[in-house]
Amino acid sequence: MFNKKVLLGALLAVAGYLGYRRYQSGQAEQDLWAEATDPIPPADPCPQTRTFRT
Repeated sequence: MFNKKVLLGALLAVAGYLGYRRYQSGQAEQDLWAEATDPIPPADPCPQTRTFRT
């Protein structure tokens, strides 16, 4: 009886870990696609007018 409970707990822990890893992988993929498909910000129309401190 005790061994079945330990085995069940271990199986649940492994299943939870694998589910969490799959979730993280999906989030990383979604973040990558969001970054790849973000609109490009408009460029500075006249970059020579910038002043830099020296």
